[in-house]
Amino acid sequence: MSKLPTLKSAKRFTGDTLRQYSPRGLLLYVLSLALIPAVVIGLSKGQVMTVIVNASAFTLYCLAAIWLRKGLQAENPSSQDRLQSPSKWPLKLFSAVLVAFTTGMLAVLAAQQSLVMAAIYACGAFLGMYFSYGFDQAKSRQIAGAHGYSGDEVRKTLADAFAIIKQIEQANHKIGNRELNQRIDGICQIADGIIAELEADSRGIRRARKFLHVYLENVQQVVQGYANTHQQSSSQALEQNFRQALETIESAFQEQQQKLLEEDLFDLDVKIEVLTAQLKREGIL
Repeated sequence: MSKLPTLKSAKRFTGDTLRQYSPRGLLLYVLSLALIPAVVIGLSKGQVMTVIVNASAFTLYCLAAIWLRKGLQAENPSSQDRLQSPSKWPLKLFSAVLVAFTTGMLAVLAAQQSLVMAAIYACGAFLGMYFSYGFDQAKSRQIAGAHGYSGDEVRKTLADAFAIIKQIEQANHKIGNRELNQRIDGICQIADGIIAELEADSRGIRRARKFLHVYLENVQQVVQGYANTHQQSSSQALEQNFRQALETIESAFQEQQQKLLEEDLFDLDVKIEVLTAQLKREGIL
């Protein structure tokens, strides 16, 4: 019995993808949905003020939910998002204030409560948001500068590299071949590891910039080119050429991963030139 291949993308899925679809903060959307019947009833009865109040509250609750979700995601960012410049706005606090204001407004305008009772409802909503989600924690991982590059420049370089990896992954989704998918996932994993090393220690950023831009962009062109061509033609020769290209890329990535930050990049530069010429001859680039 043949051994099943290892799913190299499992960690990336459970980490980044599940984080993206986390249910935290969705309760505010449910709360806003409760206002839709009031808007419909107001429309049927011709009560303009009822429609305006409840529609406004619906919009404000949805806005608060969006801010809350963004604030929650900022606390536990994905591998790519963690390298983006952190938000300067306390989104979770803004969300709590907006929920409190909207709740107080509904108490006065919709439920005809006194200002005192409205203030009590608003305070209760504010405390509920605090106890459920807390407030923003002002923290951002600092990346040290090196070799004349500031920390922000290093962060942007790594974030741009992650963006290229994301495009490679998106192109990979268009390729309906399990073996090729796993090879591309493996290449992305290695690239992720190199970027993580640079994030932890940026002293090799000067020598790694060509890898992060030229080499990754070449891989992106290769994968996207095959993904587009593969949908139009199912040539076995084209698939074999692409498989060989991936083997070359993966071998070069594995070979350079450990010494990329330590040694001269002459060998890698040669591999880039040879690989580019080969792929152009095979019609993939």
